[in-house]
Amino acid sequence: MTLLQAQGVHHITLMGADKKTSVDFWEGVLGMPFIFEQPNLDNAAENHLYFDPGDGRLITIFCNEERKADDRRTPTEAGCVHHIAFNVSKATYRQAVKRLDEAGIDHSGNKDRGFMDSIYFKDPLGLLIELACYCFEPPAGHTHADVMFQAHKLRIERGDRAIDSVHVADAVELLWRGSTQTLSE
Repeated sequence: MTLLQAQGVHHITLMGADKKTSVDFWEGVLGMPFIFEQPNLDNAAENHLYFDPGDGRLITIFCNEERKADDRRTPTEAGCVHHIAFNVSKATYRQAVKRLDEAGIDHSGNKDRGFMDSIYFKDPLGLLIELACYCFEPPAGHTHADVMFQAHKLRIERGDRAIDSVHVADAVELLWRGSTQTLSE
C-alpha cells in the first residue's frame, strides 16, 4: 500500500460545554488566543471555536450552550484520548505550579521524565492536560524527534528500561558530531 504521508498535526477538535467554559480555560488559563468562531458545519446546534496553541496549528472546540461542564475524568478505555500535552518554555514551566495554584487548579506537581519535565491537570471537562518542557535543545539542523530517536537507540543498546538524561546527552553529541565539521582529528 502507498502511504498517506502525514506532515504534522493539522488540528485537534474536542467536545466542549458552553462557550464561556472553553474560552475561560483555553485562553484564560493556557493563554491560547481565541482566533475565530463559526457554526459547526455538521451540527447546527453547536458552535466551533478555534484557539491557537502557539505553533500556528489549531485546537478547536465544539460548544453548545445547553451542555454543562462536567469535570469527571474523561474515559481512558482503548480508543479514547488519555491526555493532550502542550510544549512550554522552561521559564513558563517553572511558574506552572504557582500559577495553577493561584487559579485553584489541582495538579500533579513536577514529574521528571528523564528527557522532559511534566505537570498534569484536568480541563473543566475532565480531559487530562500535560504541560511538557524538554530538558534539552537539539543541535542545529535537528529536531527533538531526531534526538529522541537516537536516545531510544542508545537506551536499547545499553539495556536500560527508559530514556534518561544520559541517553539524551549522548544522542545530542552523536547528532552534533555527525553534522559538524572540524579540521582537528
